Amino acid sequence: MRIGILTSGGDAPGLNAVIRGAVLTGSQTGTADFVGFRDGWRGLVEEDLLPLGRHEVKGISKQGGTIIGTSRTNPFEGIGGVDRVNEVMKRNGIDAIMAIGGEGTLAAAKRLTDAGVPIVGVPKTVDNDLGATDYSFGFDTAVGIATDAMDRLRTTGDSHGRCMVAEVMGRHVGWIALHSGMAAGAHVILIPERKTSFAQITEWVTSAKDRGRAPLVVVAEGFALDNMSDAHSERGLDTFGRPRLGGIGEMIAPMIEDATGIETRATTLGHIQRGGTPSAFDRVLATRLGMAALQCALDENWGHMVALQRTNIVSVPFAEALGKLNTVPDDRYDEARVLFG
Repeated sequence: MRIGILTSGGDAPGLNAVIRGAVLTGSQTGTADFVGFRDGWRGLVEEDLLPLGRHEVKGISKQGGTIIGTSRTNPFEGIGGVDRVNEVMKRNGIDAIMAIGGEGTLAAAKRLTDAGVPIVGVPKTVDNDLGATDYSFGFDTAVGIATDAMDRLRTTGDSHGRCMVAEVMGRHVGWIALHSGMAAGAHVILIPERKTSFAQITEWVTSAKDRGRAPLVVVAEGFALDNMSDAHSERGLDTFGRPRLGGIGEMIAPMIEDATGIETRATTLGHIQRGGTPSAFDRVLATRLGMAALQCALDENWGHMVALQRTNIVSVPFAEALGKLNTVPDDRYDEARVLFG
């Protein structure tokens, strides 16, 4: 079987380990050979391919980013579409596609699969927001990076007696904010699942300051105050029509300073959370997912993605993964909330 691999959407630590896991397994077992599509769906619709053999994947599991590139190209726009995808696959002798990506990527993969294109998926999202999988690779690394950054913010905050606001990724869910905030000992954690009043935020900040602490506020990019109808967005739309989020930390920092009199600074961690070396956990998880995705293709289990459930790698339909977000449960947030202020 000849399989074309693509990585689409935002990059994440562990993408290369997925590619390596699939390619090495196919090579070792003699069951499959691989090509890569450069820059996600763009490489597929524009027929921009590169070989993926043992030589190309040696030593890449510890590398961040993706050796085949990524983009947020929509495969149904421009010269794309089902007919174009089938044409490129047929001309290059490609039997199946392995799509590695998040919500947008897998939604496009489902649409193509529904039209008869043989595709298997691998979930990728640092936000950890995809349903049907307990964890996605990249999340553990992002949490580690955010925690390290907040540890550093706390020392400078302590030195100046400032309130530090750290904005982390999390469009629809607050897993990164929750985990990194708890790990860093944050005094306030704000997540998309829980709209919170500004009065409550200032109460927590003031309580921490009164105890002699320099308050640390962690906010997910998708958080909205209880008087906001939507998450803060000032950067337009992406290629899938979704608002580009970011800036909520910069918005609430001066509000906190005005309300409390505490000098306040905001830092947006942004893409630094995606970059660099993947954690050991993410390398292992990504490798296992790549191996399992190959088996999914060999079994012709089209329209399915591989997922981690407890400690097992399983196969689930795209629809199951896309039907419901993996949101932070109330009890998990309430558990952390006891430590606020």
